Amino acid sequence: MDIETNIDTSFLTRRRERQIKFERSVLRELSLAILKKSVQNYFAGLLTNSGLLFDQVIEEGCYDVALEVYLLGSSYSRLGYYGKPIEEVKASSLEERRNFSKAMQDFIAYWGAKLDEQNEERLESQCDAFVDHWFMEGFVKGKMKYKMRLH
Repeated sequence: MDIETNIDTSFLTRRRERQIKFERSVLRELSLAILKKSVQNYFAGLLTNSGLLFDQVIEEGCYDVALEVYLLGSSYSRLGYYGKPIEEVKASSLEERRNFSKAMQDFIAYWGAKLDEQNEERLESQCDAFVDHWFMEGFVKGKMKYKMRLH
């Protein structure tokens, strides 16, 4: 029984190490400038209670979501590499992407964005588009890594 436990632990440890190695290789493709530009493209018109165009706290939260969704897309890229169409991959990841989008909306609302009903709907669509964009970026980069066997 002890030997089986060691094998399982060893396998899980190796699997996690490979996953970390893959994530690091995919993340090398990103820069803070790319993230900053993306956040500004999607959320430049959003005003906070402080009157600033975009509060630093919200911007950094968007970076976090972008990175997580990027890694999510890269993890799903394996399915694309093995021939699953992007529509099916997106359907498989729909709940996770929705969770990220909703968390992002809640985060922005919590930090005091001035939102009426119309702007709330706009924020929802912006967050959905932002999450979709970063999922696709991760998916494409991850699939490319698999094709080039750089994982």
